[in-house]
Amino acid sequence: MPSEQITITLPNGDALELAKGSTPGDVAAAIGPGLAKAAVAAQVRRGGDASAADAGFETVGLMEPLEHDVEIRILTVKDADALPVLRHSAAHVLATAVRELRPGAGIGFGPAIDDGFYYDFDVGEPFTPEDLEAFESKMGEVVAADQPFERRRVDKAEALSLFADDPLKLERLEEFDDDEVITVYENGPFLDLCRGPHVPSTGHLKHFKLLSGAGAYWRGDEKRQMLQRIYGTAFFKRGELDEHLNRLEEAKKRDHRVLGRELDLFSIQEEVGQGFVLWHPKGGIVRHTIEEFLKGSLLEHGYELVYSPQVANEELYRISGHLEVFEENMFPAMDDEGVRYRMKPMNCPHHFMIYRTRTRSYRDLPLRFAELGTCYRYERSGALHGMLRVRSFTQDDAHIFVRPDQIAEEYHRLLDHADELLKVFGYDYSYSVATRPEKAIGDPAVYDAATETLRQVLEDRGADFGVEDGGGAFYGPKIDVNLVDAIGREWQGGTFQLDFQMPERFGLDFVGADNERHKAVVIHRTLLGSMERFVGGLIEHYGGAFPTWLAPEQVRILPVSEQWTESARALGVELTSAGVRAHVEERETLGYRIREAETLKIPFMGVVGEREAADGTVAVRRRGAGKKQEVMPRADFVALVAEEIASKALG
Repeated sequence: MPSEQITITLPNGDALELAKGSTPGDVAAAIGPGLAKAAVAAQVRRGGDASAADAGFETVGLMEPLEHDVEIRILTVKDADALPVLRHSAAHVLATAVRELRPGAGIGFGPAIDDGFYYDFDVGEPFTPEDLEAFESKMGEVVAADQPFERRRVDKAEALSLFADDPLKLERLEEFDDDEVITVYENGPFLDLCRGPHVPSTGHLKHFKLLSGAGAYWRGDEKRQMLQRIYGTAFFKRGELDEHLNRLEEAKKRDHRVLGRELDLFSIQEEVGQGFVLWHPKGGIVRHTIEEFLKGSLLEHGYELVYSPQVANEELYRISGHLEVFEENMFPAMDDEGVRYRMKPMNCPHHFMIYRTRTRSYRDLPLRFAELGTCYRYERSGALHGMLRVRSFTQDDAHIFVRPDQIAEEYHRLLDHADELLKVFGYDYSYSVATRPEKAIGDPAVYDAATETLRQVLEDRGADFGVEDGGGAFYGPKIDVNLVDAIGREWQGGTFQLDFQMPERFGLDFVGADNERHKAVVIHRTLLGSMERFVGGLIEHYGGAFPTWLAPEQVRILPVSEQWTESARALGVELTSAGVRAHVEERETLGYRIREAETLKIPFMGVVGEREAADGTVAVRRRGAGKKQEVMPRADFVALVAEEIASKALG
């Protein structure tokens, strides 16, 4: 009896007829031996009725059977979607090596992540750097053995038997239904509960590196046991791996936690609490300078500044829905004579209450309330990271109340404003649209229509943008601005969230031209984000070498010896009078003072000796110019620095 046939549709529209149960590897071989050799994985889609070109495609391994008519794309090393497959396979090779050297290690999860992969292990003691070296060496042996990744389906009973000695896997298996189909993958001696996909064999993993170890709670629950996580990365090409490792080394040099300490910008101290930033004077002047610049820009763009308390009756957050969907990220309530108060997690409900204090006309809109408001979030201790993930932060926040017919125009204004600000700080950036999450409130149709509005705004601008499925706020979709720093890393930037739900909850009405009441639409927006995260990112973006207008100390004046101190001080007065942050440093030797100014990354040094004191000049050294210096009249130097500050030059 002939086998049942299925239709395989190729990207160019051609179709192949193959036996049901054929694999993507069979498809590649049918197309040609060159593709069969180059194939790494595949993407398939059933039905072909998805609305978007890439929607509905699932990445699968070359060994997975095809049971239905599908569209297919064969992935090679040239395809970006193939890299996560390689990295997930690298995680299995790591687990193979660990089990070879530590047979009793419990096996957790081992996914691919943005820059590599990790695997969690249940072991008695943390892994040492020497352990990682041994595991990496053993991985090389597994790669050289070119073990095939073999996939098979099992039922729950068989799976429980296969993993009877692994409590972590048994716990995961208890979550499966009794009749659910389960897949396992095996390479050499290692067997794992896994959905895949994987590259055909371990020999495809040629360029990899183990990077670090860390503790990680089982399933992210701080009440569960601590596992040992090993991070690594893998690439198809040696040059890409080397480039990535070089970028990691550069990132270490730019680590804002290290530079923050070296440059005396901020600290986080146990006595104050994890996740609470203390801004030192030098960091404080950086923040102040940014905030003053931002406030001026806000006023120019038609915002009104408001202020709100940092604690409020928790009923406010019940109305807003935060208690329903966000309580686990809020600090516990404080009781005062039966009234429960919360430290505010967000500024928006407070701004809504200001809006409600009077009747608003359609002529009043758009109405833009802005606040540099401090908020509090209960972030788990394991998630905290310097200034980038904190428990108290000051948000560059605003809420814009618009009529429905004003949405597109206001979004264009917001994107123009963001572009204006980010150019000042020297960031490249990209956009993404975030869609409805599982915990969204309100009518899904309204949410999805709002999402399409945001897509249309970006399309009208001719902007390229990505889509973050399920990444929207619980009350509406958003456009995110993703900053790209000096070494190519992405940072969270501004976000513009469209909200049809809060106006219903808070009764945010306006009187229309028809003299009837209508619901306003709210745009929640930040342009820069929180001051903590933005400044932490700037430290790394600039490598601590702030442009002159932002530098805590803009000029350091260095008298060659004590007898030229008065002349140096006079120059300091001239600079200060021109609005320049200048400091005269008199202690220690000149060489020591120059090295210190270089270490502190001060933009300008002004050296004053006998000739400079007599001629009314100064020997100027620019940061990064080495020993090169230029002698110029003092008035010219003051004007040069003042102009660089006023123009906000990047340097």
